[in-house]
Amino acid sequence: MKRILKISGLLLMVFGAMSTLQAQKFGYVNSSAILAEMPEVKQMEANLEALQKQLQKKGQGMVEQLQQDYAAIQQKAASGDLSPKQQEEAGKKLEDQQAEIGKFEQDMVKQLQEKRNKELQPILEKVNQAITDVAKENGLQFIFDEGVILYADESMDVATLVKAKLGL
Repeated sequence: MKRILKISGLLLMVFGAMSTLQAQKFGYVNSSAILAEMPEVKQMEANLEALQKQLQKKGQGMVEQLQQDYAAIQQKAASGDLSPKQQEEAGKKLEDQQAEIGKFEQDMVKQLQEKRNKELQPILEKVNQAITDVAKENGLQFIFDEGVILYADESMDVATLVKAKLGL
């Protein structure tokens, strides 16, 4: 008798949990696709590209200067205008220039990444707020990003609702 009560209690719990799951509403969205359509993201990418070109131009100027200095030192060394000590000092200056170029390249990558993160943060917050608003307006308990969903019924895609909320 005790066993029957335990089994029936367990079955009631399982059925209760299943009915709770059936009452929950889910949705999914592809936030990457939404971001790709946003004018703010396109403007941000254009700004970053312009900054990158500007920094690359400066870096290219540094490389060209290093090449010119190297050629001048080689020419002076070949003509005998530099003593071995002067050649050594000139070589050290060239190594320092090369290290400076390497540091500049690292700083450039870091600067671009920081600027991208800084400009992208408010855009991501805007998208997340739109997703939250859509979830609340439609009574959804969960919204998943499509990047992690293995299967989804297209009727649960709330991307059009999020786009409408963002004015896209």
